Amino acid sequence: MGGVGSPQVLTVSRLRLLSRDSANHLSLSTSSHPTHSMLGSGRQRPGGFDVDEEVHYPTRPVDKDKAEHELLVNIKKATSAEESAPKQKHVRKCIVFTWDYHSSISFWNGLRVQPILADEVQTFKALITVHKVLQEGHPVAIKEAHGQTPWLETCARTVASDGQKGYGPLIRNYVQFILAKLRFHRLRPEFNGLFEYEEYVTLKGIDDPNEGYETISDLMGLQDQIESFQKLVFSHFRHSANNECRISALVPLVKESWGIYRFITSMLRAMYRRTNDVDALEPLKQRYVSQHHNLRRFYYECSNLKYLTGLINVPKLAPEPPNLLDSGDAPDLPARPKTAMKSPSPPPAEPTANAAEINEQARMLKQYEDQQAALRAQREEEERRRLEQEQMQQREFEQRQREQAEAQRLAQEQLMQQQMMYNNQAQAAQHAGELERELLAMRGQYERDQIFLEQYDRRVKALEAELANVNMNVNSQMMSKDELIKQLQDQVTLWRNKYEALAKLYSQLRTEHLDMLSKFKQMQLKANSAQEAVDRMERMERDLKSKTLELADMLRERDRARFDVDRQKSSHKEEIDRLRRDLNFANERAEDFSRSKNSEVSTVMTKYNRQLAELEDSLRAKQLQIDDLLGKLDNASNDLERLRDEKDQEIMILQEGMDSTIQQLSETQQNQGIVDETTNAQIDTLILDNRKKLNQIIGEDKPVKLACVHKVDDAIYELESPAQAGNLNSTPEYTLSMVEKAVNNATEFATIYNLYLGGEAGGDHVEVIKSANEFAQSLSDVLINTKGITRLASDDDVSDKIISVAKAAGDVGLRFFENLQSYKLDLLQPSQRKDVAMRNNSQARGALTKLSEVVDDLIPKGAKAGALARANGDLGDIVEQEMSSAARAIELATQRLQELMSRPRDSSRFSAVDLQVHDSILSAAMAITNAISRLIKAATDSQQEIVAQGKGSSSIQQFYKRNNRWTEGLISAAKSVAFATNLLIESADGVLSGTHSLEQLIVASNEVAAATAQLVAASRVKANLMSKTQERLEAAAKAVTEACKALVRQVKAISAKQSEEEDVDYKNMAVLEFKRREMEQQVEILKLEKDLGAARHRLGAMRRAGYHTDETD
Repeated sequence: MGGVGSPQVLTVSRLRLLSRDSANHLSLSTSSHPTHSMLGSGRQRPGGFDVDEEVHYPTRPVDKDKAEHELLVNIKKATSAEESAPKQKHVRKCIVFTWDYHSSISFWNGLRVQPILADEVQTFKALITVHKVLQEGHPVAIKEAHGQTPWLETCARTVASDGQKGYGPLIRNYVQFILAKLRFHRLRPEFNGLFEYEEYVTLKGIDDPNEGYETISDLMGLQDQIESFQKLVFSHFRHSANNECRISALVPLVKESWGIYRFITSMLRAMYRRTNDVDALEPLKQRYVSQHHNLRRFYYECSNLKYLTGLINVPKLAPEPPNLLDSGDAPDLPARPKTAMKSPSPPPAEPTANAAEINEQARMLKQYEDQQAALRAQREEEERRRLEQEQMQQREFEQRQREQAEAQRLAQEQLMQQQMMYNNQAQAAQHAGELERELLAMRGQYERDQIFLEQYDRRVKALEAELANVNMNVNSQMMSKDELIKQLQDQVTLWRNKYEALAKLYSQLRTEHLDMLSKFKQMQLKANSAQEAVDRMERMERDLKSKTLELADMLRERDRARFDVDRQKSSHKEEIDRLRRDLNFANERAEDFSRSKNSEVSTVMTKYNRQLAELEDSLRAKQLQIDDLLGKLDNASNDLERLRDEKDQEIMILQEGMDSTIQQLSETQQNQGIVDETTNAQIDTLILDNRKKLNQIIGEDKPVKLACVHKVDDAIYELESPAQAGNLNSTPEYTLSMVEKAVNNATEFATIYNLYLGGEAGGDHVEVIKSANEFAQSLSDVLINTKGITRLASDDDVSDKIISVAKAAGDVGLRFFENLQSYKLDLLQPSQRKDVAMRNNSQARGALTKLSEVVDDLIPKGAKAGALARANGDLGDIVEQEMSSAARAIELATQRLQELMSRPRDSSRFSAVDLQVHDSILSAAMAITNAISRLIKAATDSQQEIVAQGKGSSSIQQFYKRNNRWTEGLISAAKSVAFATNLLIESADGVLSGTHSLEQLIVASNEVAAATAQLVAASRVKANLMSKTQERLEAAAKAVTEACKALVRQVKAISAKQSEEEDVDYKNMAVLEFKRREMEQQVEILKLEKDLGAARHRLGAMRRAGYHTDETD
């Protein structure tokens, strides 16, 4: 019962034999000790509860609807999304509700309607609340909780492997513990939630020590589960986060473990008093001693948590377990009688005593000694008589034992004779008894099957109702998606019509422009007769050129609008395709969704509603942009139409002036001058408006600078977030190169911004926007890579120092952008505005320089310094040698791999399937080495191009010295690629020869991918924009990554196939064998977890000691 193993069964059998011989000594009655009495009283049901508990009435006259509403509010507050402990007053109100109404159904319904499963913190707090309600709530809460086990199992299934905040393992183990507690209460309903001994003995009377033995064993099993769960809680504490929510889970564990411990202590003392065989209880005593030390360690760790000690009083246990042979509640022994009460006498009046007093004292002393001697002789005589009486009793007992044995022998012989006489009748009676027992067993099995069928019917009906609800939700979701797709199609049709209208407008404007050109030619021919007309036509030609430029600008705006429309069409088409794919995926997973709970469906609906809302906001924003562009285009068309009418009027006036007098010509010139002034004023207005818009883009708080601030702010958040690990492939050399790039970008941004403020050349709006984005991106890369190299820190203090210095640099960058906002610059004099950019640039350079010094400390010095630091020759030759060495290492690895492929197959050692597996592994490894060879060649070409374009008039050696950080990073990356490739080939050879495992091959493949990413990142720092060699390097790196992924997939498929072949049919396995294997697997899991923790610790120490190994050097 309750997971009792085979040694316990033998012990219980031994106790049963003892119970037949000493039944009088095994009775657990009230006569021996009142505290440990197990006699029941009152009317009882078979389950151990009073019959009067069947009728439940509220203990106080309140409105139940109002009480249930308050219960929902308390549950919502107790299971809030904040990472804090559930408030005691909210949990207490939930407990009081169960006592008021003698029911917990409303409590469970309140948990179901809350969105608890959507957040792991809410799920964990809900489990804490459930545990406390089971402990301190009404006893009916435990009975009603047996029907809520599917919801508890759902809590364990919905959370991810570890969860975003690390609550995944805690939730799964907490659910396992609560289910084990409910199973225990189902088997033993006489226990309350806190396992109080006094409550137990008033509900159940036990005279059988075997049942007491099994009860103690089951309680110890539950105590072991508490021990394992509390260790898991302590192991998930975070040093840099608030652990209040995790600590609150220890409160019910402390209460429950203390109640179980006191109950086991009392039960074991009662068993020892009533059982003569101490050896039968020895396994329980050893287990009790072990649990005592574990609880003492657990309570000591809890007493060190100030938050926990402020909630409850943590028990304190003695260093050694209590003596189970003594009664814990027995009164103390009376004090020993004193032979004489000596009271201090007053000091004598005279300094010396007389002879009479001395003789009296001597007589009294002699009398006292005689009395003591007589008492000793009397005690010795009594002891001698007691020993003689015991010896006589022992002889009489042995004589009775011999007589009883002889009588049993005679009775056995007589019984054998009777059995031989009535053999046939006994066989028939035995057969009838067996048939009767089988009939009773079948009848009991039939009743149990009926109970199980009723439970299954209720479960099926509940699942059918849930399935119907899920189908309704899925159908409504599909209908909403269809409506959304229809709306998107209507939007696309509307944009297509607008684009066609724009095309027609463009063709019309082009035709009118050609007409104006033809009219201009005609006017030029007519104006050849007069010099004034020629001057007039020259001015008109200049005006026409300016209008042509305006028309070209309008055409560019039209092209830009058309490009925006095309981009919107493509983006919305992709969005429609994605929605269609999501719809198909939702249709395929409809059956899976039908098995999930309402909370999961609500989570999915919330997600899709959020996506639809985001999409609608994006559509509205894009529609506003398109409307704005169309409005601008319409305004430009109206302006062009107006200008064309004005030009027509001017041409008509010119024709009349050609035939009229000089006065009419002068009047026409005056009119034309007015028109020129109007046109120039309009052009100046457009230029000022355009410049104002660009100034708003750069100077205001919204577009460019705000985007840069958000980018740097996001990088700072990832730097401080414990959930983000940064760039795990980053190295200190690469980080230093990124710091150098950020310093240069900061100086460039400050210089261009000062040119922009002064209106000088090189300070146009495009350059300011470009330099600001580059500085923000480089600073963001510096913070992310700095977070990644904290894994190489020697201890937490160094890591915290790196993060704090990097955060200071990020804050300086944020202030850099914020101080250049227009509303701050307007407060200063024009002569002081340029100092703002240079002052912030100086602060940014200082912060980045300090960060560079901190990062530089992570680079190994002395014997493990890089070749570049020890170099005395030409740096260009050293770089070329390192790249050539990497290429040669790749070639040697390829040759070795070809030798492995051409090596004859040992068919006697490996099967055909193994040979096929070896061939597939070698083929995948060959694909990786070929891709790495192309990667090294592309990296060499990219490095040569960077040096050629970056050295300028200086030499190659000066370029490498000037960019020493980038050079060290490039050399380190090339070495890493070569070393990772050799490691991959050795792993493949080891797998073929049987000395390596498949997991080592996967690790080697992942190492190749990481080294490739490091090499590409090192080249990307100095690469030019739109560089063909850099594009080829990126493509080669992508090919290496895909090849590594293919190898990993192949190895995992092989491993999965091997694990499928080793599967064992556990369903048909015997119970003892199944339990044995289950224990072996648990032991193996604990060993592997211990080895995994040790391996991670060693790996962290190795990374902190230095990432430059001897092989890479």
